[in-house]
Amino acid sequence: MSPNPTPARGFARSEFETRTAKAQALMAEAGLAGLLLMTEAEVYYFTGFRSLFWQSPTRPWFVFVPAAGKPVAVIPEIGAELMRRTWVEDIRTWAAPTPADDGISLLTELLSPLNGAKARLGVLKGHETMLRMPLGDWERLRAALPGLQIADATGLVQGLRMTKSAAEIEKLAYICGIGSATFARVPEIVAEGMPLDAVFREFRREALSQGADDAPYVVGAAAEGGYADCISPPGITPLARGDVLMIDTGCTWDGYYCDFDRNWAIGTASDAAKRAYDVLWRATEAGLAAARPGNTCRELFRAMSQVIAELDTSGGDIGRMGHGLGLQLTEQPSHMESDTTVLRENMVLTLEPCLSYGEGLMMVHEENIIVGPDGGVLLSTRAAPELPVI
Repeated sequence: MSPNPTPARGFARSEFETRTAKAQALMAEAGLAGLLLMTEAEVYYFTGFRSLFWQSPTRPWFVFVPAAGKPVAVIPEIGAELMRRTWVEDIRTWAAPTPADDGISLLTELLSPLNGAKARLGVLKGHETMLRMPLGDWERLRAALPGLQIADATGLVQGLRMTKSAAEIEKLAYICGIGSATFARVPEIVAEGMPLDAVFREFRREALSQGADDAPYVVGAAAEGGYADCISPPGITPLARGDVLMIDTGCTWDGYYCDFDRNWAIGTASDAAKRAYDVLWRATEAGLAAARPGNTCRELFRAMSQVIAELDTSGGDIGRMGHGLGLQLTEQPSHMESDTTVLRENMVLTLEPCLSYGEGLMMVHEENIIVGPDGGVLLSTRAAPELPVI
């Protein structure tokens, strides 16, 4: 079980009031009359509504954050009871699914005053966002509200979510503790000769027994001397002496994710694998030192890249070396050469340096951290400084 005390589930009403007030202040600066939210993380962030029902693509869900006042929910009737347990009071529902009119009339009615005023409505249009409603319904909504101006609110909402509150950090610390405790058990539950798919099943069972709500993201690989990719589902090949095993997991608790990996050698470790591991461990140390307010994601990327260049000069072909973490497995920002996002205290990030070595092999090392005034503060228990051998 996580060494951190178990937090309370959910949030106090004041948490949502603060988030909404901050959003509304930014909306005023941007000249927005409201935000229209349609995706799971944003709906949870502003309302506290959380359900596995999002896994069904059948029904759309809408939350409107006005320029002043509380959010308004326009949702299928099946979610009304759960939404009533949140701080939202204005809940408008329909019997869904109704493909001919899946909430569009209700949404049109709600937004009509903005249409008449030719106001600006913020919608998430940028990177790592999606329109979670049928495109045809969106076109019908736009046709019914021709005076409404649609503005991109991606930066506004993602900017708010990047910096975590104390209550969010408490949940993130807890799930990272559960992930760390699960990884600590791997040498006891994994052995040479075990098929990789069985390894992954045992890992999931252990994560649940440690207290995770779910382990929806468990990927990795194992092969002699190292692995060639880091996102594979498991095969049935048994672990063999000389293999390098990597498991990367995103476990959840109360809607918040951990996201980090660990590497092990089976029976014995090659010099090349040990060398790769050492470089990545030290690259992570450089990332921890650079993860301080005022530095940029580019500077964080470069700090890790300078160490990696001792062994691999490819320049980080994987694209980035870490990202934001919270209600989603990966959030903004990204640690890469092109991302100039300025780090702020209480951002929660992953550090994920990676490198290529040998004949087509790679290794990835990942930790979860908080940006602190003196550098990164670990949420995950730091990996061993030398490649562990099972």
